Amino acid sequence: MLIPTAIAETIIDPKAHADGKRLDDAFRWLRREAPFARAQIEGFDPFWVVTKHADILAIELKNDLFHNGDRAAVLTTQEADQRVRAMMGGSPHLVRSLVQMDNPDHLNYRRLTQAWFLPQNLRSLDQRIRDIAKASIDKMADMDGRCDFARDVAFLYPLHVIMEVLGVPECDEPRMLKLTQELFGAQDPDVNRTGERIDDVAASVAMLQATVVDFMTYFNAMTEERRRNPRNDLASAIANGAVAGQPLGHLEAMSYYIIVATAGHDTTSNTTASALWAMAENPDQFRKVKENPALIPSMIDESIRWETPVRHFMRTATEDTEYSGQKVAKGDWMMLCYPSGNRDEDVFLDPFTFNVERTPNKHVSFGYGPHVCLGQHLAKMEMRIFWGEFFRRVASVELDGEPRRTEANFVCGPKKLPIRFKMH
Repeated sequence: MLIPTAIAETIIDPKAHADGKRLDDAFRWLRREAPFARAQIEGFDPFWVVTKHADILAIELKNDLFHNGDRAAVLTTQEADQRVRAMMGGSPHLVRSLVQMDNPDHLNYRRLTQAWFLPQNLRSLDQRIRDIAKASIDKMADMDGRCDFARDVAFLYPLHVIMEVLGVPECDEPRMLKLTQELFGAQDPDVNRTGERIDDVAASVAMLQATVVDFMTYFNAMTEERRRNPRNDLASAIANGAVAGQPLGHLEAMSYYIIVATAGHDTTSNTTASALWAMAENPDQFRKVKENPALIPSMIDESIRWETPVRHFMRTATEDTEYSGQKVAKGDWMMLCYPSGNRDEDVFLDPFTFNVERTPNKHVSFGYGPHVCLGQHLAKMEMRIFWGEFFRRVASVELDGEPRRTEANFVCGPKKLPIRFKMH
């Protein structure tokens, strides 16, 4: 089945991801009428759209049949794909991180840092993260009861945590935040590096490449320094790491830094800001957590489901197959639509209600199977510590203006969240 053009265009429209309602309506229609169907949009190669929770899980598990790296791992236009391949010697990827890898590389590169993100090893960070969380709430307390929670708190807290783990000095954190927003928010004139809406594909690809080059310039210098003077940080593990007995290639090493330095905080920032937005709009949910902090873990899972910061990844069929009664050809591209999976009526009761007591909460925001998010335990730990401090010290919260999300169809979340609040 071919998806109606208007529906197909909605699910890839950055503005629809920013406003939410149109996107929800489009995904609701797809889950009901065409849960596994083809999109054909001018300027894009055709692709399958996967909107049901069960199908997303099944495809993620079949990582030999559906690859990450054979084609672009994020939806891209035909022209942008051609330009990237021309720049990268035929590769569809500007970076080659875990996201763009399949086995055996994916497993081998993942092992390089996996131990850093295991719950038992994260416990040593507990006190330091708690100090950073307390400092974030102290900063709020000094703001006379009003702030932009996204910009002033949610962006900065997880950034500070992951930069400490990585080994980036605090003075360079604003640079890392700016580059992250430029990378993930390239479609949004408020956060991309030009301050303008870029419709020209060549200019858009060049802008992304410039951001990647800036990241690589920074991390190349860090690599050289860590090889001379290794420390107990993630940067040293990457700089001095080996895969199959060989040092990491330049592109792979730089890409490793970039994925840690960006995904390591941006998705957590988006989830944290979105949680407060939802609770400001639903004071009963705020009150429940305030009165019973034991609800913080389930509130965190619900906020991860609610926002779904990573909106999609693409997969490519490695051979002719059949899925959901449809013939899928080798080389076919498919879009895993995580916000749709997280609103699937067959899995979630009242999926359009923010419920801090929701259990079970089998959201797909971290992915599933071999490519499940490496940093999920750190992200949850950061949020658990932050909200513990927050609810202990903040008495009430309400919106103080209109919140706004980034216009982006890959990684999306609140970019503006004005609030009024009272401290104890």
